[in-house]
Amino acid sequence: MSTRLAAQSCLTANDWICGEYLRTRGQELTDATIEHVWITAASVLIGLAVAFPLALLARSRPAFAGPVLGLTTLLYTIPSLAMFSLLLPVFGLSAALVVTGLVLYSLTILVRNIMAGLDAVPAEAREAARGMGYGPARLLWEVELPLALPALMAGLRIATVSTIALTTVGALIGKGGLGNLIDDGVQTTFKAQVLTASVLCVLLAAAADLLLLGVQRLLTPWTRIPKAGGSV
Repeated sequence: MSTRLAAQSCLTANDWICGEYLRTRGQELTDATIEHVWITAASVLIGLAVAFPLALLARSRPAFAGPVLGLTTLLYTIPSLAMFSLLLPVFGLSAALVVTGLVLYSLTILVRNIMAGLDAVPAEAREAARGMGYGPARLLWEVELPLALPALMAGLRIATVSTIALTTVGALIGKGGLGNLIDDGVQTTFKAQVLTASVLCVLLAAAADLLLLGVQRLLTPWTRIPKAGGSV
């Protein structure tokens, strides 16, 4: 009984760390975390689907490189409140509004890293592939993209971590995942809620980065091969 009373007292005292909050609000925290994850995943995947053809266009036609990079950079500089306000007439107060805004923010990171990765492919690798009869499409998918994966995955990791942080801004319209709890906790000065939701955001970002790093290592086994003369 004394343990239960002590746990309840941390809510009464509005402590930053409170086990009773975790016990009584577990479902609320789970729902907010799930919303945060799916908004982030949808935004990054759609952003990658948009950024890839943009990067290919800018790379194949240098005249488009400046406008594409300039536009994506400009979009990234727009404050989130202004971005959501501009998109509001189209999407209304919906999760699509948040996802679209996050997609636009991710483009500058993804487009630049895809282009950087493709530009870093050694010219001799391209020439060797062409000498073996590879056409443009096969050259891209079987030679250039695999060699560009480290840079592409680095951009994807940065974009994902950035999107996890920016998703909290969706609390402005009630679609911010853990950001909803942070905003509500700040408004009501509920310390345990603010701290718990914030820590979960950090843990999500760390977990996503480690997961993508693992995927990168799995997809690029040649990067783990020791160089000749190096230590085993």
